[in-house]
Amino acid sequence: MEGPRKSASRLSHAVSRGRSTSQSSVRARHSATGMAASRARAKTRHKGTPSPILERPQVDVQYRTAIKNFETGVRAFQKQNYGKAAEIFEKLVENDARDIAERAHVHLRLCRQRTGRPAPLPKSADDYYTLGVACLNAREFGLAVEHLSKADKMKPHQDHIHYALAVSHALAGNPDAAFAHLEASFALRPENRIHARRDEDFQGLAADPRFRRLIYLAGS
Repeated sequence: MEGPRKSASRLSHAVSRGRSTSQSSVRARHSATGMAASRARAKTRHKGTPSPILERPQVDVQYRTAIKNFETGVRAFQKQNYGKAAEIFEKLVENDARDIAERAHVHLRLCRQRTGRPAPLPKSADDYYTLGVACLNAREFGLAVEHLSKADKMKPHQDHIHYALAVSHALAGNPDAAFAHLEASFALRPENRIHARRDEDFQGLAADPRFRRLIYLAGS
């Protein structure tokens, strides 16, 4: 799903207007984009800082290792090996790279939900949004809609939340709800039409005349 701010293993639907970038699928692409940005931030942090000349390469190695561990955890999660996945994510939640730590925290919460262990409840609209995207990445569309709807209720009129809800409903086979959220997303941020035209997650809607009317609205 290419769209505003998709984030967590796949979304990237990515996370905030400032982080809104084009996202080609709310799933795995999000982490790659977010992690690349974090890598750039890590390099910038060390510029001009008196430190050994080998410090920056060491940071890059640590970051790449964290990414590999995160990907291993995601594979275990997708295979429903939640115990192993939780062990990996527990080690990553304290990682210095914030993007990895945030994604690990979301996946750890999902692991705990599946194993019956208590997990901290989301507190903010961003928490529910991130959790909704993680569920979307895991192809759990019902839960994705539930969490994203709570994010929308707590923080209404956010184009990226409506866009993620549109994707969730589209993939769940609910075209009427998908079109309603797409229309709301476009009204708040007309540029989202451009993303929707390229977004593979809307393939199931492509044959519906309403889709073409929405994304090719006169003047857009």
